[in-house]
Amino acid sequence: MADEKEKKQKAQPAGEGKPAKAPKKPKTDEAQAAAAEQHGKPSRPKANNRATARLRERYYKEVQPALMKEFNLQNHMAAPRLEKIVVNMGVGEATQNAKLIDPAATEVGAITGQKPVVTKARKSIAAFKVREGMPIGVMVTLRGDRMYEFFDRLVNIALPRVRDFRGVPTKSFDGRGNFTLGVRDQLIFPEIDYSKVEKMKGMNITIVTSAGNDDQARALLKHMGMPFRQ
Repeated sequence: MADEKEKKQKAQPAGEGKPAKAPKKPKTDEAQAAAAEQHGKPSRPKANNRATARLRERYYKEVQPALMKEFNLQNHMAAPRLEKIVVNMGVGEATQNAKLIDPAATEVGAITGQKPVVTKARKSIAAFKVREGMPIGVMVTLRGDRMYEFFDRLVNIALPRVRDFRGVPTKSFDGRGNFTLGVRDQLIFPEIDYSKVEKMKGMNITIVTSAGNDDQARALLKHMGMPFRQ
């Protein structure tokens, strides 16, 4: 019997009869960090594809604590903050020539860094030769880092380029903590090439905040750098 078993083992090819080893699973970032901590090596944080906007960092480090102290707020979530910024450019001449929407969309996209949407008339107005559904402008809604970056460029670069600038009005609030600013022409933004502009176009910039009243919203924008008129 022993001789037969030895013959069978010799006749069996090498590697057969043994269970195949499962391939090793690659370690996740958490597993690598845990293993590094066990061996006493500091784990290296994963690099982000996009850097955080500097104004966003300033809000959490400086502005939010200052607002909590000013309004005696106990919870940091109750501190007013920016929620979104809406940039709207009306193109009245588009009722006669719809092609005028394209350069307006290009300029708003260059200013905000985001592709705008075309706004259309909600109802027909015979006096202005406007029909329902006709394109009359372009609009962009900014949130997150793009919102903070646009606000940073607006208060530090664009507004100081306005001729005879004396500050923005302090009464342009709607009673619910939202602020609307009117811009007469798009040339105050450095992203616009003067030689390619065919006509000056104004725009409305609405800053929506989480503030419950205008006083908190005014304090928020002031701490963020908005140059209010004295």
